[in-house]
Amino acid sequence: MRAVLFEEFGGPLTVADVPAPACPSHGVVVRVEATGVCRSDWHGWQGHDDGIALPHVPGHELAGTVVEVGASVRRWRSGDVVTVPFVCACGTCRACLAGEQQVCENQTQPGFTGWGSFAELVALDHADVNLVRLPDGMTPVTAASLGCRFATAHRALTVHGRVREGDWVAVHGCGGVGLSAVMIAVAAGARVVALDVSAAARQAATELGAEVVLDPRPAGLPDADATPEAVGARVVDATGGGADVSLDALGHPDTAVASVLGLRRRGRHVQVGLLLAGHARTALPMDRIVGWELEVYGSHGMAAHGYPALLAQVASGALRPELLVGRTIGLDAAGAALAAMADPGASGPGMTVVVP
Repeated sequence: MRAVLFEEFGGPLTVADVPAPACPSHGVVVRVEATGVCRSDWHGWQGHDDGIALPHVPGHELAGTVVEVGASVRRWRSGDVVTVPFVCACGTCRACLAGEQQVCENQTQPGFTGWGSFAELVALDHADVNLVRLPDGMTPVTAASLGCRFATAHRALTVHGRVREGDWVAVHGCGGVGLSAVMIAVAAGARVVALDVSAAARQAATELGAEVVLDPRPAGLPDADATPEAVGARVVDATGGGADVSLDALGHPDTAVASVLGLRRRGRHVQVGLLLAGHARTALPMDRIVGWELEVYGSHGMAAHGYPALLAQVASGALRPELLVGRTIGLDAAGAALAAMADPGASGPGMTVVVP
């Protein structure tokens, strides 16, 4: 099969002919029909994740058709059109038995623990636990856009953020996951303040229903006006006392701290953007967290059993993830698109989806 391959971290991303994946006895092989380009893949290529063995094929936001089924799989057959969470759970560990497959103790992840979906074919583990059937009429491109970004934002807001109508929601960073969060919060009846240094990203957030958009680094103002403390204070002013729920959708020490400092008392911060490498142990303002009884959550995707509620909102038209797809490209352009994730705003707002 053809796949995007790298042989050293940060090295060339080339399209190569590589062996097709073997089908796990408990899994399936899927013909990839669409796969998202995500900053998580960029982190993996840069060597920020443990466990990636070289050479490697990235990619984890995918949709496609089952073409081979393992001997122990019972619920799926060739020809089924599916998507999958980026965490492939084992189904038997303590976390899985509690229904928390997104933090499975024995998880595998396409594009990280094994070869991923920047390819014509991808193998997926424990199919009966992890596969999600696509509803009639949903295109693979739309399904791939749900990927880790939209699904993670959905669970972050509905499970951790517990967003209610009339709440103020602050979204720090309006890339794929941030714009997903804007759309989901607006659909829930929340009022949204969206922050991004990119004018195009702020415009996209406005078009999706954000009531207030802010540039955390406004031109012409002193550097002191761009500190996390200053950004948090601007959110407090814009929301009349602070956000009820705030997401760091970028994954940076400054946005994480600003997100916490922009909350009202008893507010909820959800960390969605990855903080890796030198930022992995970022400090948060614990004096504020304790004194104001703030809630702090991490959000690590969504289990397969959470998808039906999300897909129902898509089917009803309440959520339109296809609007977040900025462009589709072929496999030959996937390497350049991944490399461009070094600057998340370089390719414009919205998600890039590869159609192999």
